[in-house]
Amino acid sequence: MTATGNRLASSAPVRPAHRVASASVSQVARELDMSSETLRTWVRRHEHEEGRRDEPLPVDERARLKELERRNRELEMEVAFLKKGVPRMREAACGS
Repeated sequence: MTATGNRLASSAPVRPAHRVASASVSQVARELDMSSETLRTWVRRHEHEEGRRDEPLPVDERARLKELERRNRELEMEVAFLKKGVPRMREAACGS
């Protein structure tokens, strides 16, 4: 195999059998007689180019996301608490 720019030229045919999701990168790399890290890099690059892989969030964005998720949990608990109290308030208002 020889590298041509960013593409790999090879006389070996591409075997689509490696598209099996259950096969690990290490297993496929062994079958293709190549480094697992090289294959893993190619897979990541392909996923990124196809829009199937997002870049990791920066630290400040992760912190903000964590805070928003915490706040969302709090609000969900408040809503659940208030929903439990509404029937009691109606009973009290109608019963008096």
